[in-house]
Amino acid sequence: MSTDAPPAASLIPTLPGSAYVDPAVFDAECERIFEELWFCAARESDLPKPGAFRTVQVGRESILLTRSRRGEVRAFYNVCRHRGARICTEESGERARSFQCSYHAWTYDFDGKLIAAPNLTKMPDVDRDERGLHAVHVRSWLGYVWVSLAESPPSFEGTVQREVVDRLGTLDNIAGYDVANLAVGRRIVYDVAANWKLIVENFMECYHCATIHPELTEVLPEFADGLAAQYFVDHGAEFGADVSGFTVDGSAGFGVIPGLAEDRDRKYYAITVKPQVFVNLVPDHVIFHRMYPMAADRTVVECDWLYLPDVVDSGRDVTASVELFHRVNSQDFEACERTQPAMSSKLYAAGGVLVPAEHHIADFHDWVTTKLA
Repeated sequence: MSTDAPPAASLIPTLPGSAYVDPAVFDAECERIFEELWFCAARESDLPKPGAFRTVQVGRESILLTRSRRGEVRAFYNVCRHRGARICTEESGERARSFQCSYHAWTYDFDGKLIAAPNLTKMPDVDRDERGLHAVHVRSWLGYVWVSLAESPPSFEGTVQREVVDRLGTLDNIAGYDVANLAVGRRIVYDVAANWKLIVENFMECYHCATIHPELTEVLPEFADGLAAQYFVDHGAEFGADVSGFTVDGSAGFGVIPGLAEDRDRKYYAITVKPQVFVNLVPDHVIFHRMYPMAADRTVVECDWLYLPDVVDSGRDVTASVELFHRVNSQDFEACERTQPAMSSKLYAAGGVLVPAEHHIADFHDWVTTKLA
């Protein structure tokens, strides 16, 4: 069977299969995308006080996030400056006074400065700042810690915030959700056996919604028509006429977030922030995905359900709203995992095709290709 015929006008080509399976392609993406751009690493509330820490994978690097004694969020390569051992091997935790390498006991304060090591006083020529942990750039936005490993990171406003402006028309339209001051009501971590680009492509389109998302299309009827809502500036998908809230059974949620414009009180907005963030805005909560690409065929996705603090503090049951998008996530990730094995098929060597409802995904493919060029 020949696969060389040009696609019909309604069909445009995807990336080739190798883009999803070749380790060399993944290494290039790590170097030129995840390690160069702004990467959303963690929720700030994961670092509640000085000495609290999280380690996250950013491209090929392990990054240590912590909070200094002044309360500032700091980020460092999780690499001892002596012989390269990992400083923290746990995913999260807390240190009372300092970070100490368990190999040779080089010790660093929460600002990364080298403060102690065996026989260090006999080495007066050692610059303790110069030999401190290597810092990376940090920004805080929407209550999340964003890092860039680049020597000179790109403009945060021109990249991360630009994605939100392009989708919602203005940053004011996300400000009303007060994302930074919401509280984590539930967090689910998914280990997905699929390439990160398959997950992005899936999130960007709704051609599959009628097939695999019965609960979602019940709440958002227009999704059954395959409408790619993200393609339209500031378009929000309307709740169904009999739907009271963004819940698995359409029941009422927890009231509208104060400050939200009236015309958004029965709508859902989805935003893709390249390279690894999805934001879902509904009237009473926000669902925030972060992807951690681990290999060409493996991506860890951390998903936070964010609510008004009094909803979380009072212990109100958030199961109905969590369950809706947990099912959506599970359905999407299963579809991506079914797709991943075929990426190495000789039949898919030249890639697949996009129908008109998916043509905007070609812009994402062009973006990836340009970054790797």
